[in-house]
Amino acid sequence: MYFVYILECADKSLYVGCTNNLDRRLKQHNDSKWGAHYTKLRRPVILMYKETFQTLKEARQREAEIKGWRREKKFKLINSV
Repeated sequence: MYFVYILECADKSLYVGCTNNLDRRLKQHNDSKWGAHYTKLRRPVILMYKETFQTLKEARQREAEIKGWRREKKFKLINSV
């Protein structure tokens, strides 16, 4: 199982990512040196949205799609849940 997720950073910016272990990845974003450079500078981060996929290919395609969206469209997706 793979996850595409959206985080809200402390500076209110959004980060979109993909992982096969969401709990571990969230801990990395918030606590470890293995988090993405972008989120390391903007901690703490909060999980705002997630989707699940069966394959990495599907997850990566969805991640790329969401990353191409404007902030407003990302918030519409977050608020649709």
